[in-house]
Amino acid sequence: MPEQPPVNPTIRTIAMPADTNPAGDIFGGWLMSQMDLAAGSIAALTARGRSATIAVEGMKFHRPVKVGDEVSLYADLIHVGRTSMRIHVEAWRRERDSDDTQQVTEATFTFVAINEDGSARAVRGD
Repeated sequence: MPEQPPVNPTIRTIAMPADTNPAGDIFGGWLMSQMDLAAGSIAALTARGRSATIAVEGMKFHRPVKVGDEVSLYADLIHVGRTSMRIHVEAWRRERDSDDTQQVTEATFTFVAINEDGSARAVRGD
């Protein structure tokens, strides 16, 4: 199993009861939305403005997240094109009363920088 990234997380949150499925685990969709928020934060900084998610690749759920777990999301910019950015996100869980962490999910998000009317624009302002 990989080691937790040695940097501060982009987002850190707590999994709450309202985010569970009938089995009592956290919905994959909730986790994916948190990952999208983390990737979107990096995309906005990189593009210096609005951006939109256009693809999610390689979504892998390694293990469940439980209610009360602290979820840390690590986002890493892996490629910048003319109008697009690829950002890899890892989600890690930690039980509130433990120092042990486990990777729970990972995926690569593609964003496109957009202007006021929603059209693609250059990421770097070219």
